[in-house]
Amino acid sequence: MTESTVRPSAGLQALDRLVGAWTVTGGAEGTVRYEWMAGRFFLLQHVELTQYGQPVTGMEVIGTLRPFGEPAGADVVSRFYDSTGNTLDYVYELDGDTLTIWGGAKGGPAYYRGTFSPDGTAVTGEWTYPGGGGYRSTMTRI
Repeated sequence: MTESTVRPSAGLQALDRLVGAWTVTGGAEGTVRYEWMAGRFFLLQHVELTQYGQPVTGMEVIGTLRPFGEPAGADVVSRFYDSTGNTLDYVYELDGDTLTIWGGAKGGPAYYRGTFSPDGTAVTGEWTYPGGGGYRSTMTRI
């Protein structure tokens, strides 16, 4: 496959539903904004939240891995960079109206699972952490 025939994956393109600005409520409060990088191979998320009384400001790059000279990976993965120097890895999957975001590896014990409203203006779900922790979260389109 030549460079001119490489296309963003269907799994990544499905995340187009996230593009725009959202108000986040629940265990984290604030705003997030998603936008496509030129070429639509990467979705960028800009984050300005407060969680557990602490500011969470950062940027996430979401896409498929395509190391030099290799084909693109199957999973839609991301890395989140925050203003305190943390880097967090995630795997995204959108199946119908259900968005799942795993913290770390796909299928792992830390994940978010939410459902888009019929009109696409809200996503409501819950973060689940190992040991029974987690919190409810709703994103509402601004």
